[in-house]
Amino acid sequence: MPQMMPMSWLMLFIYFSILIIMFNYLNYYIQIKYPSKTIFNMKLMKVMKWKW
Repeated sequence: MPQMMPMSWLMLFIYFSILIIMFNYLNYYIQIKYPSKTIFNMKLMKVMKWKW
């Protein structure tokens, strides 16, 4: 395993947080742009709409 450059725990936390946030935004906009028509997803969108 090659040696990583030294990073503080704070930088690792920031990188992973940004990664997770970007992934969640991507999923949210994909869900809006290409909504699936299944019953489960329709119920989920009804529940989610009031939170946004």
